[in-house]
Amino acid sequence: MGRFQFLEAILPLGIIAGFLCIAGNVQYTIHKATHGRPKHIGNDMWDVAMERRDKKIVNEKLSPAAN
Repeated sequence: MGRFQFLEAILPLGIIAGFLCIAGNVQYTIHKATHGRPKHIGNDMWDVAMERRDKKIVNEKLSPAAN
């Protein structure tokens, strides 16, 4: 009887793990639908500044020269 007692915990742990996966996928889907791209994990102030700089450089290269 005591040899298979751990099997009692498998169903609740499976349910908890399943709901955690569902919650994570829902957050991912909502963020992607809102912002149009997946969330960048670990995005700090440096990454935000570099994205802003890159966007500015690309826009300057794509816009016609004002001479």
